[in-house]
Amino acid sequence: MFKKIFLLNLLFFGVTACISTKSTIQNIDNSAIKPAVKDNAYILKEYADSKKYGYNEDYPINIGVIQDKSESVYIGYFFNGMTGPKGETLNYTKVDTCCPFPTKHNTIGGGLLSVYEVRWTGQTKPVRLYFNIYERGKIMCPIGFQIKNLPKKS
Repeated sequence: MFKKIFLLNLLFFGVTACISTKSTIQNIDNSAIKPAVKDNAYILKEYADSKKYGYNEDYPINIGVIQDKSESVYIGYFFNGMTGPKGETLNYTKVDTCCPFPTKHNTIGGGLLSVYEVRWTGQTKPVRLYFNIYERGKIMCPIGFQIKNLPKKS
């Protein structure tokens, strides 16, 4: 009997611990408008001011609200609108999901961030960026990248 109660408690706490009741994401902006798309790329117009933007799970690149099955399309728009720091072509791969959070934009009431690894020629260590497909936010170019067809940020 004790074993059964212990296992039920363990299961209960394991399930309820998976999704936090409070989001730690700091840069959600439900009034944000997605950039226009041209030639399968977002037309990005602004560089991020914060070193945390995209690099920290509390400051992901919020490209939502989109359906799970459309993630690769919108991630492609994002990366197609940028280059490496010296104009290099970017290669990217989804490597992980992490960081559960509550959201009203999913039928189960929770979402996960997607983690993408980004590489370019001449790079010594790949970069990891966090993306949120369930919430909106201003979509900008993270520090360390360049916007295609826009002067470099000084």
